[in-house]
Amino acid sequence: MTFRLGLTGSIGMGKSTTAQLFVEEGCALWDADAAVHRLYSRGGAAVAPMARAFPEAVASGEVSRARLKEIIARDPSALNRIEQIVHPLVARDRAEFLASRTADVTVLDIPLLFEGGDTAGFDAVAVASAPAEVQRARVLARGTMTEAEFENILARQIPDAEKRARADYVIETDTIDHAREQVRAVLADIRRKIAHA
Repeated sequence: MTFRLGLTGSIGMGKSTTAQLFVEEGCALWDADAAVHRLYSRGGAAVAPMARAFPEAVASGEVSRARLKEIIARDPSALNRIEQIVHPLVARDRAEFLASRTADVTVLDIPLLFEGGDTAGFDAVAVASAPAEVQRARVLARGTMTEAEFENILARQIPDAEKRARADYVIETDTIDHAREQVRAVLADIRRKIAHA
C-alpha cells in the first residue's frame, strides 16, 4: 500500500515545481490538472457527458476550457453542474492510479484540495507556500492573466495562512534548493513512519 501524500498550494506558490522535486526523490505523482486534461481530450471520459450538458463546450471531439470559461462567465451556476460531471470522473482516475502504484509514497497534486473539502483519503497533506509578494510576482510574470484575474482567483482560494495551519507539512518555495531540502526532510519523516507502522 502506497502512502498517499496530498500536495496543495494556492496559485503561484510553486506547487508544480515541488511536485517534480518529490518525483526526483522516487515518488509516484498523480496530477489533478493532468487528469482533467485527459478527461477533456478526444476520447476522454468527460467528453460525452459534457456534450450532453453543454453542447457548445465541445469542439473537434474535445472539451474546450476556453468555452467552459465563457459559459461560466455567462451563467455562474454552470460551474456546479460542470463539477458534478467532472469530479466523480477525476476521483475514479485517481483511484485507478493509486491501485496501480508500487512506489512507497504517491504524491497527489491537487490545487483545490482544501477547497474541495476532501482530505479523508490522504495519509498526510503538504502545502507549498511562499510570501505573498513572491506569489504575486510569479503569477504576473507568466503573462497569462491580469492582476484583476489573479485577485479573483485568490478570492476563491482558502488563504495561504489557513492552508499552512491545516497541513501536516509546509514546504517553503522561496528557492529551489530550500524547497528540495524540505521535500527530502518530509520524505525522511514519512519513510520513518512507514518503517515503524
